[in-house]
Amino acid sequence: MDYTHIVSQIIKRHFLGQKILTLIPIQELWSGYGKLLRVKTEESQFIVKLISNGHEMKHPRGWSSDLAHKRKLKSYTVEMNFYKLYKKHLIDSVTPKFTASYHEDKFSYLILEDLETKHFYSKTKIDDDEVSNCLKWLARFHMHYFNHSPLNLWECGTYWHLETRPHEYKNINVKKLKEYAKNVDQILKESKYQTIVHGDAKLANFLFSKDSVGALDFQYCGGGVGIKDVAYFLSSVYNEKELFNKADEALKVYFLELKKHGATLEHINEWRTLYPYAWFDFYRFLSGWSPGHYKINKYTLKMMNEVLNAFK
Repeated sequence: MDYTHIVSQIIKRHFLGQKILTLIPIQELWSGYGKLLRVKTEESQFIVKLISNGHEMKHPRGWSSDLAHKRKLKSYTVEMNFYKLYKKHLIDSVTPKFTASYHEDKFSYLILEDLETKHFYSKTKIDDDEVSNCLKWLARFHMHYFNHSPLNLWECGTYWHLETRPHEYKNINVKKLKEYAKNVDQILKESKYQTIVHGDAKLANFLFSKDSVGALDFQYCGGGVGIKDVAYFLSSVYNEKELFNKADEALKVYFLELKKHGATLEHINEWRTLYPYAWFDFYRFLSGWSPGHYKINKYTLKMMNEVLNAFK
């Protein structure tokens, strides 16, 4: 694909400059759906997310299907909706500013602020203070959208939620995990305290500056309990030993920030109770999707067993 020609048309359409000075591919989108590009013109620097809607899905783990293709296409629409309809109200959790989006049957794109211009960069390893900053970002985000209906987003956020993963559910070979999967899904959905979750809050989707943190990639943003984002985030920054040693302290940071921004004791206690359920839910997905995944460890099993004991 001639990205230079396409981006040249895009920047002229949105009055972002007359000439491309640099065009740098950042990464390919998951399953080969397009490219993420850093573009600099004589007037500005920004990110372009190019999406091929007619793309034939090539999932790296073999999970290619019509359902998976439709789920992926919806995720890009959800992300555009988040930036267009929700981002403008968000003032206390850094995310890229929305510039423009475009959608047609075979081709879409999203243009966003490049946070690198504000000295935010990605990291593959972070320290305890940076973990705390990410958790505080999530707490502010969850409280900002507390009790908001997820209109034009996923009704149930997170990319692993049960309703959109029937094939993976059938593939689960852990009997108790499969037996109680629907019960856990229902408990999480029926929590009194709902918000809008990021839905893919892993380390790779956070950017770091000297004293702040920002987040991006809102393809699986939607309704849910905030503790699902927290469990998933911790799975992305801590190994098995660190989860046992650091998760409790990390939860304290998150819940203190929730309280600071208005969460009640009842709200905090309910999400604290749901923490192992969030792990169970994610484990249910991993077990069917990639049974040998490195995130399935003794801590994951401990969380599962806590939930199973609660059902006795």
